Amino acid sequence: MPRLPTAAEGAQDEAVRRHDRGAPAGPGQCGAVHVQHVSAPVPLVWSLVRRFDRPQCYKGFVRACGLLPRTCGGAGPATGAGEMGVGSVREVRLVSGLPARTSTERLDALDEERHVTGFTVLGGDHRLANYRSATSLHAAGGDSPSLGTIVVESYVVDVPRGSTAEETRAFADTIVRCNLRSLATVCQTMAARSASNGSNASTHM
Repeated sequence: MPRLPTAAEGAQDEAVRRHDRGAPAGPGQCGAVHVQHVSAPVPLVWSLVRRFDRPQCYKGFVRACGLLPRTCGGAGPATGAGEMGVGSVREVRLVSGLPARTSTERLDALDEERHVTGFTVLGGDHRLANYRSATSLHAAGGDSPSLGTIVVESYVVDVPRGSTAEETRAFADTIVRCNLRSLATVCQTMAARSASNGSNASTHM
């Protein structure tokens, strides 16, 4: 993981401490916590992380995603297809070449003020049974947005029969790390483009 800016180093431990991991791993489960520094402000990073309906905007393993209609029997009010909120369920289609094609996932948390979100995997033709994820964003430099964002993501998942906790964790860690690195790349590109556009606009004033 790239070294944090010196002024932001102390913020990482605090971010991990404040991160709500949800229920701890139980018998037959494993989990981990990952941290990623992103050289972009929290609002920009949150604009992507919050998009439960569009994970493909930074998750490279996702080919397409659609929200399923929610009935009154589920958590929260009934919604039509395409409406996002806590309790929403998405059908994710994965890119070819992976040992899976689809994943069905439920949005468990979406806190716009605290910048916290989380989801649970309900099904799919993959190895991540009962996968629960929680992600939180933290300003890397307190009131200084120039130091970027610290993203903390944790997960808990069942260990499949015939596999070990180490094997399962290695598989899940690979996916999480790839997603976080991709998030950093996309956000930093967006931030650089925004800064460039702002600079160009000021020179023409």
